[in-house]
Amino acid sequence: MLVGHIAAGLAGKRMAPRVSLGTLVLAAVAADLLWCALLIAGIERVEIRPGHHTQDSLRAIAIPYSHSLAMDCVWGLLFAAVFFWSRRDLRGALIVAGAVMSHWVLDFISHRPDMPLAPAVPSRFGLALWDSIPWTVAIEGGFWLLAVILYARARPAQQRGARYGFYGGVAVLSLAWWNNIAGPPPAPNAVSLGSSSLVFFFLVVAWAYWIDRQGSKSSMRSISSGRI
Repeated sequence: MLVGHIAAGLAGKRMAPRVSLGTLVLAAVAADLLWCALLIAGIERVEIRPGHHTQDSLRAIAIPYSHSLAMDCVWGLLFAAVFFWSRRDLRGALIVAGAVMSHWVLDFISHRPDMPLAPAVPSRFGLALWDSIPWTVAIEGGFWLLAVILYARARPAQQRGARYGFYGGVAVLSLAWWNNIAGPPPAPNAVSLGSSSLVFFFLVVAWAYWIDRQGSKSSMRSISSGRI
């Protein structure tokens, strides 16, 4: 998934308003950021094959450290521990952990059977939602749309530039997602794929932190003007 993971971050913000949206999106895409780094380092491997669209072209050969259920639980607990140590917010820490661990569940739904349970465990799982573009649009797209609507309704009123930044980012992400499920094959080698994806995910996280910062500024302006 792509926007499905970001939707998990948006949903987490509804459950833990005190946690930065950037932190929640970072947690939700942490497995992919780690995957990019391990792909570049040659520790994890994917096979890029000709196909009808991007998802048909990617075959996960070895992704045990970034995308196995056991390791995603470990990364989730580490994220939660760091967050709790810095903020002393137990509820927020639990939501952050849940955002990290949600990655395996969402990829289990979308991937073919290539999602491992743990390193060195040969069993692989996946419901292959990606095999159907209509179902991907309906399920992942529906989750994305719902999360955007719920987040937009809950966030403070913002200035025009901040609103444009939010909806512009949503539009760009939606286009990137569509290209991801129906576009041409990705970069021809794993290092190029990992590098371009790493930059993309860092930009997504930076956008989420910026959006949250704009919301915080709007809340402070409302308080100082006596509107809330």
